[in-house]
Amino acid sequence: QVQLVESGGGLVQAGGSLRLSCAASGSIFSIFGMAWYRQAPGKQRELVATITTSGSTNYADSVKGRFTISRDNAKNTVYLQMNSLKPEDTAVYYCNAAVGNYFPGNSWGQGTQVTVSS
Repeated sequence: QVQLVESGGGLVQAGGSLRLSCAASGSIFSIFGMAWYRQAPGKQRELVATITTSGSTNYADSVKGRFTISRDNAKNTVYLQMNSLKPEDTAVYYCNAAVGNYFPGNSWGQGTQVTVSS
């Protein structure tokens, strides 16, 4: 089992940027595929982006070209760079770790709130 702690959320105006971080501990980070999910009020949790153990990335259509997922195995950390933010990006963002790149995995962070004002 791996423990995940997100940070970097906050309030930003539309068109602005934020970078989320997710620090992992308790296991070998490099064996986990990592992902970001989000959940807006009254909606189901949805996949935002994934990065596999080999570094391949995948994005939801709604964030392609605006968000970038990356990982630093030396720091046991995964990032989500969010640019050109829109009010519809407002949600709680969750980090997820998946053994064997089978998403979603069993390990979740506590979530970090992102609010984009218009």
